Amino acid sequence: MERIESAENKRIKLAQSLLRRKKREAAGLFLVEGLRLAEMAAESDWAISYGLVTPAFRERERGARLLARLSEHTKLYEVEERLLRKAAATETPQGILLVVEERRFALSELPPTDNPIYVLLDGLQEPGNVGAILRTADAAGADGVLLTRGSADPFGDKAVRSAMGSLFHLPLCRNLTVEEVRGFARARGLRLLATALDPTAQLVFDEDFTRPSLMVFGNEGNGVSEELLEASEKVYIPMAERETGSPESLNVAASAAVLLYEALRQRRYSKRQM
Repeated sequence: MERIESAENKRIKLAQSLLRRKKREAAGLFLVEGLRLAEMAAESDWAISYGLVTPAFRERERGARLLARLSEHTKLYEVEERLLRKAAATETPQGILLVVEERRFALSELPPTDNPIYVLLDGLQEPGNVGAILRTADAAGADGVLLTRGSADPFGDKAVRSAMGSLFHLPLCRNLTVEEVRGFARARGLRLLATALDPTAQLVFDEDFTRPSLMVFGNEGNGVSEELLEASEKVYIPMAERETGSPESLNVAASAAVLLYEALRQRRYSKRQM
């Protein structure tokens, strides 16, 4: 394994640059840090540009197994921990960092599926929420995740770590306009479905989630944009009433989990199918 000694090495500098969104988008690359995420990247069919590894990581049994697998597909470089810290987003990196090629899907490239459910993130700002929803969408069997312009980058460090490998399982379409989203919904026969505190909203447990749907989840502070909300059927999630007062709303990632798992329950675990 070739060794890198200098912080001025082009691979160290490239990894450092990928901590910034503009550089990630220009290069089409992002960072994967840590043993478990690196294992999930290795198990996927995503292209890995190269990896940086510390001597201590190579000596670990699990680390050695991972490196043997990675070395069949990509170039690995040994670096001292001080150099890895320069390129890593975390303060205490776990000894391995991979530079991975992004997968960019256009809406037209999403494979058609029977009775699909897609998730749309409309202007979400918190990377942790984006990653958490990706993880839930993966677990609940969604067919893809769409993000409108202005949403947090799903390939940023916090989102990647929150998604816990689900990034490698779901097609993502980013930087979409409302017009593109609505055109995609029409072309695929999807109804838009958004959570909203609205007199016309249906109780989430009474809604029929067995139909092809595009679930819309909006900005943490402002909710779903007006244009998308007007085009959507609306549902609401009930909250318990307390003498001391009720919460104003659920976190957007929690709301997404409620809807996605109600859809999963209806589609796979309803009494009609038992």
